[in-house]
Formats: sequence, structure tokens, C-alpha cells
Amino acid sequence: MTDAEHESPLPIDHVFHPTDLSHASEVAFAHALRVALAAKAALTIFHVEAEDAGVPWSAFPGVRSMLAGWGLLPPGSPKHAVPALGIEVEKVAARGKDPLRASLDYLAGFPAQLIVLSTHGREGLPRWLHSAVAEPLARAAGAMTLFVPHGARGFVSAADGAVRVREGLLPVDVTPQPQVALHVVGKLAQALGATPHVGLLHVGPAGGAPSLRIPGDTSVRFERLEREGDALEEIVTLADSLPADLVVMTTAGHHGFLDALRGSTTERVLRRVGCPLLAIPEKNA
Repeated sequence: MTDAEHESPLPIDHVFHPTDLSHASEVAFAHALRVALAAKAALTIFHVEAEDAGVPWSAFPGVRSMLAGWGLLPPGSPKHAVPALGIEVEKVAARGKDPLRASLDYLAGFPAQLIVLSTHGREGLPRWLHSAVAEPLARAAGAMTLFVPHGARGFVSAADGAVRVREGLLPVDVTPQPQVALHVVGKLAQALGATPHVGLLHVGPAGGAPSLRIPGDTSVRFERLEREGDALEEIVTLADSLPADLVVMTTAGHHGFLDALRGSTTERVLRRVGCPLLAIPEKNA
């Protein structure tokens, strides 16, 4: 990584937030809005409904009302007050029976660097975010994806916008290469005004951890951690014991112990860690 890359801003200019318009999605929406504000990025709130169903705009999350609750806008502010905060918000109601295809079609024309998805984690997944939609969307889009389990510890308060990221966990291996993931975590923490402790966890034989360059221009306190045993169990155990406010994973194909976090096992991770999980594809990291 070059010095210029170290000095670059948070690499997000478009946040894509699919929603099922349920109350359960409110916390994920708060995360999407808070990150968009921090990155000065565009935010798309996206919903897919059946061809014969109408979607009233009032059913979408209230951007201005939430910003007013956070003390960033006066109550009753007009729509044009939002761009003054450095973000553009678009609400999109698509028609169709396939949320995955509709989302990918939209992203083909308007690529996003971050997707924010609500999941029901420990309680199963709703229609919009069942594994048949959520995981293929995250993989096919090729973007960073923040999964926010419903009812779990979020790091953004929907009530006042406060950010709480004290403990983070980033599993690392030789492949996929995690170096730029450290950079993204550092920039995200800086943009959110957070000063977390982040464990760089390697699970495997002693001496098998990858060589990492700890960023010096970040508020994050990184710590190298070594464990042996089952990768999934070690990640879950450590995430629960901290407890972690955020788990970050660099994901790729069939490489190293992080393979255990692909496919249906990802649902198990989301259910069990009980905190937001940021997946960064290898091409991004």
C-alpha cells in the first residue's frame, strides 16, 4: 500500500440499503445513514414489492425525522436541508418478485461501495434477507457488506446517532490478504469518531499468522491474537467474550480458515456473534 492510499478518505461514495420497510430494519437504516454521513456519501434506500402492490413513501424510513432526533436538523426541516449535511438520499421502490435480481440490476447501473443489510441473526432471516437473497447479493455485488442482526448490539444508536465501537474483531490469514482491511477499519473508525481496540485474530498453528503492517495514522488500537482450534468456534467465543461491537472479515474463495465463513455457515456466524459484521471482499482488501 502506498502512502497516498494511507492518506485517502473513507473509500465509500455510495451506500446501498435494501429494506423490507419493517420496524426491525430501523437499526440497520441508522447504520447506513450514519456511515453515509461520515463518508459524505450518497445513500439509496431500496425496496422491492410485488407488481400489484403499492408502496407509499411514508412507509420508507424517515431520513429527516431521524436526523432531527440526532440533533443534526431542526424538526420539520424541508428535503433540501439534507444535502447541506453533505449527503444525497434517494428512496427507490422497485416492482418485481425477485429482490435479488432487482437489487443487482439497480447496482449494475449505480454501483455502491457499501451495502447495509438487516438480518434477523439469531431468530432466522426474513424474506428480504434470507440466505437466498442476502449472501448472493453481497457476493455478486462485489461490495463491502455490513450485516446488522436485528435485536443484537448495533454500534449506532437509532435514537440519537451515537456511535459505540469499543471492541472489534478482525480474523486474519495469509489469504485472503487482510492488509487493506486494516486500512478500511482505521478510516471507518476515524470517520465515525471512534477509538476502538481491534483484535487481529489468527486461528491455526503457531507462527502461521500473516505479516501485517499496523497503520500508524489511525485511532484504532490493533492487537495481534493467536488461537488454535476450530476457527468458527474461536471467532464466536472471542467475539462474545469481548464483547465485540463489530466483526470484520476479509472474504474470498477457497483460501485458508476464512473459508469456514462462507455459504450457510455465514448465517451461523451472524446468529451467534450477535453484533454487526462487515464483510470485505478480497478485491476490495
